[in-house]
Amino acid sequence: MADLVAIDLPGGPEFVHALQATWDAGDAVAPLDQRLAGPARERLLEVLRPARVMTPGGTEERHDGLPVNDGDALVVATSASTGDAKGVVLTHKAVAASAKATSARLGADPATHHWLACLPLSHIGGLSVVTRSLVTGTPLTVLDGFDAAEVSAASGPTVLVSLVPTALARVGADRFFKVLLGGSAPPGGLAANVVVTYGMTETGSGVVYDGWPLDGVETSTSASGEVRLRCPMLLRAYRDGTVPLDEDGWFPTGDAGTIDGEGKLHIKGRLSDMIITGGENVWPVAVERILRQHPGVADVAVSSKPDPEWGERIVACVVPAAATGAPELEELRALVSEQFAAFAAPKELLLVTGLPKTSIGKLRRQALREQLCRPSQD
Repeated sequence: MADLVAIDLPGGPEFVHALQATWDAGDAVAPLDQRLAGPARERLLEVLRPARVMTPGGTEERHDGLPVNDGDALVVATSASTGDAKGVVLTHKAVAASAKATSARLGADPATHHWLACLPLSHIGGLSVVTRSLVTGTPLTVLDGFDAAEVSAASGPTVLVSLVPTALARVGADRFFKVLLGGSAPPGGLAANVVVTYGMTETGSGVVYDGWPLDGVETSTSASGEVRLRCPMLLRAYRDGTVPLDEDGWFPTGDAGTIDGEGKLHIKGRLSDMIITGGENVWPVAVERILRQHPGVADVAVSSKPDPEWGERIVACVVPAAATGAPELEELRALVSEQFAAFAAPKELLLVTGLPKTSIGKLRRQALREQLCRPSQD
């Protein structure tokens, strides 16, 4: 059995060296989010149960450490945006499969190209850039988080980078060879070198690019429309020993989607996010995509409240654009009715200064719904 070593270091060469040294010793790595306050950090350590924690001040021994299997490479915490965090156990074989399939699809050549890591290394989207480089021998630059000026300075026509939509909006895509875009729903009008990825911590990063599965990745849908994945990149288990795969090796993603006649995957959204209003099924992402076209919308999230007549009432939570001012509800309703259907149009508009998101910009829908349904204190 091997040990699990938590790395609590800033992004940079020291982090990469610590990861490689831990692997060379036969142990597995759990990256920690340095932004976590003390109580949150301790709760996460209780979930991950590492034997040691590497910090800038030295190495901490943990009395409650739990071994990992030989061959395990990573234990990565899920974002916990919909509940308590889980530790996802990924093997070296899974990490290698992800790195090789991604590099092949992108045409990444270690002799020519260079990876730039600028997303949090505690998330699989940022960490997989580092592991991809180590597996394939591709040169790598690691920044301690996203800073537009630093990212721009490190960019170039041979550089590949993984970004989220908010980061892409700040630096653009034209300065890179390829941009992997994930984390939340993509905006419209993307450049040709931007690749929209679909995946999660349990799949060791993106496994479907622009709707098309990577080599070795199988997709299917259940009778209820849930997307299922089967591939060598999948997790071995969760840290608590739970294995979320069925007897045939399929992983249920919790997302709803369809697969067209050519085999392209189309994601509708989380099954738990679907709004049923007046007997009609409405996917928030589809409505949000339309509402973002309004010049008065800087950011938007669509959620719902209980409604005695409709079952659920669609609510548009809008961050107004500073230059144009706030939109009117009827304007937003007309936009959705014209491009989709009247039943999907919001019945309520809530102007907000910001939306609850994770550290990589992913909307925390459950938190938003809880805020909307919370009884008024007036």
